[in-house]
Amino acid sequence: MNTAVNVNVVHESEAQRQHARVRIPAKLRYLDGNREPQEVKVDDLSAGGLSFHAKQALPIGEARRGRLQFVVDNLGLSMDIEFLVRASDSSTGRTGAEFQNLEQRDIATLRHIITSHLSGELITAGDVLSTLQRDNFTKARKQKDGGSGLSAFGRLRAVTVTLGVFVVGIAAFGFVAKSLYGMYFISHAEAGVVAVPTTTVTMPRDGTVKSLVESGGQIVKGAPLASFSTSMLDMLKGHLDDSQLEPAKVEELFGKQLAGTLTSPCDCVVARQLVDDGQYASKGQAIFQLIPRTTNPMVEARFSYRQFDEVKPGTRVNFQVAGEDEVRTGQIVSSASLNSEDLAADIRVQIKPDGALPAELAGRPAAVNSDRGPSLDWLISKAAARGL
Repeated sequence: MNTAVNVNVVHESEAQRQHARVRIPAKLRYLDGNREPQEVKVDDLSAGGLSFHAKQALPIGEARRGRLQFVVDNLGLSMDIEFLVRASDSSTGRTGAEFQNLEQRDIATLRHIITSHLSGELITAGDVLSTLQRDNFTKARKQKDGGSGLSAFGRLRAVTVTLGVFVVGIAAFGFVAKSLYGMYFISHAEAGVVAVPTTTVTMPRDGTVKSLVESGGQIVKGAPLASFSTSMLDMLKGHLDDSQLEPAKVEELFGKQLAGTLTSPCDCVVARQLVDDGQYASKGQAIFQLIPRTTNPMVEARFSYRQFDEVKPGTRVNFQVAGEDEVRTGQIVSSASLNSEDLAADIRVQIKPDGALPAELAGRPAAVNSDRGPSLDWLISKAAARGL
């Protein structure tokens, strides 16, 4: 079987005319090389050009202006045109020309005349006017060049804007996802504080105080905490008879001062000094708050009663102490109502931290939350259970 391709074969679409040529009674008036008007009969006409027999050969490639004339319903129809000479036979005078810069209304008129003539219909003035009144053209389609028409700066700007919109979209999606997760899967405590059992050292007599240790310092049991001084008269008050209450005796006792020392009742850390040095303190007034060094601070938090099922003993929680960037973990060890007589009261829980808390954090507020949503460990365990 011979499969050779005949290169001399030309497809019909490659050789067909771009516009159909028809013979329509028409005349062309133009100026020749001597600027004299010439009127010739049009041999054939198409939407792209025309041919005629010129009395004087026209140079090929020369552009001329003229007027194309038709007779429609015994009425003269003129059309100013510009044509370019494409072919010229000097022996016969036959000239082929191509229309140049035709307006849309001229193109519509030519096409209507040619179409009506080919279909055998009569050309009327009403049809021509109707053709001129309507829009016979559509808008050109937009060419998608894939950005090849943009400069380097334009492409960079387009990529930057697109990337910025993408980043903003991702950030907005992340914010919404985080907000929804926090709304449905995280229980937040209304309040929280680092709590430790404290020991209070009080003033044994009315007098002034002077501290011997600094706040936050460690002190052993029996070590001096502060010195105090009190009036002899205050110390003997209630033990004097009438003979000893003479003005001179009272003035003498008032001028005498008795000094004493406050000692630590335990191996503790000085949490707070409640009375400044040199200040007067009455008998029984608290002077120091001490924290036993063997005591591990815990966290107390208050949750809403609606979160009853979410803060049961054994629940894992996260908390952050004010002044620290570290997020710590712990476990709820007990929960109780603040007021047993009020069924709608809040719930107070005690949280045991996984790691020891420094004693100096006592009394600081803490933000506590319980995350009951799916975690990475939960996803891994589920995947392992399914054998993935």
